[in-house]
Amino acid sequence: MKFESPIKRRKSRKIWVGNVPVGGDAPIAVQSMTNTDTLDIDSTVKQVIQLQDAGADIVRVSVPTLEAAETFARIRNQVKVPLVADIHFDYKIALKVAELGVDCLRINPGNIGREDRIKAVISAARDSGVPIRIGVNAGSLEKDLQKKYGEPTPDALVESAMRHIDILDRYDFQDYKISLKASDVFMTVAAYRKIASQIEQPLHLGITEAGGLRSGTVKSSVGLGMLLMDGIGDTIRVSLAADPVQEIKVGFDILKSLKLRAKGINFIACPSCSRQNFDVVATMNDLEARLDDVTDPLDVAIIGCIVNGPGEAKEVDVGLTGGSPANLLYLDGVPDHKLKNESLVDNLERTIREKIAQRQSAADNEQSDQIIVKG
Repeated sequence: MKFESPIKRRKSRKIWVGNVPVGGDAPIAVQSMTNTDTLDIDSTVKQVIQLQDAGADIVRVSVPTLEAAETFARIRNQVKVPLVADIHFDYKIALKVAELGVDCLRINPGNIGREDRIKAVISAARDSGVPIRIGVNAGSLEKDLQKKYGEPTPDALVESAMRHIDILDRYDFQDYKISLKASDVFMTVAAYRKIASQIEQPLHLGITEAGGLRSGTVKSSVGLGMLLMDGIGDTIRVSLAADPVQEIKVGFDILKSLKLRAKGINFIACPSCSRQNFDVVATMNDLEARLDDVTDPLDVAIIGCIVNGPGEAKEVDVGLTGGSPANLLYLDGVPDHKLKNESLVDNLERTIREKIAQRQSAADNEQSDQIIVKG
């Protein structure tokens, strides 16, 4: 299946969060946030590594106190993935983590305080060579904007963002990204669409407080999908009341569905019906669990009968079509061999892992050949 998205992405300025590019022609980054106590270094490091292993490009960590700023620095030294310090209310915390080592500062203009404090944070970011994320949330708008608009609106979110962008512009600081989040899909989408045409900086997308695993996934998929289809968005966070690792998985699944990122297995599977020649649902559940560690991109079709099976199988790397007396396995669009139901999942897992290993070996050989030629 050809990996090419028809989406034309909005042109934005490229910034760097650690070693991860955000904006410009960079892939859309996927990030999450720890939910452990930052003072508990071991638990936080463990969770960051879990997110890192799941494929997170960037991880955000809450830093609510100066004491937490000290532990944040120790956490940063134990992980590879870039870390964003999430800071509210006390600007001195931002100054501290900038001094101790951070890859990005996330501040909320609605509660960080006076302009002189924001100026101090800008200076610290400039001196440390780190970007700033301005995070505007519908639930924490400035009091004067709450009074002006009566309630959170797309215009209120944009006005909040623009007044703080003006401050950054006055001090000639351009390495920043913006988020304008609400729990309401329509408000969020309208706000991002409006600001996308007013600035060149990258946009961090998210539907804040989206809900639990199922409802939050649906809401985030709808909202982020609308914006991504418009070409808007340079980094995303799916906010779920669930294990943060699930946020990374859902984030990549959203991007995979729009052909904006290729990571892990892209399963095409039928919902199953009375025509199925094997248990499609059980097969898929087992396969997904077994192959959860796979990060290499691969298209796999699991179809229970011969109605749509051959057509789907011809378009993917590995395809299974249900049949009687045996199911037919396709490799690279060509019928290869038959599989019986008794050992179906074992054979599928082995075939998929062998396919990935072959690709990795071919890529390694190609890289070695290039090195030899250059040498």
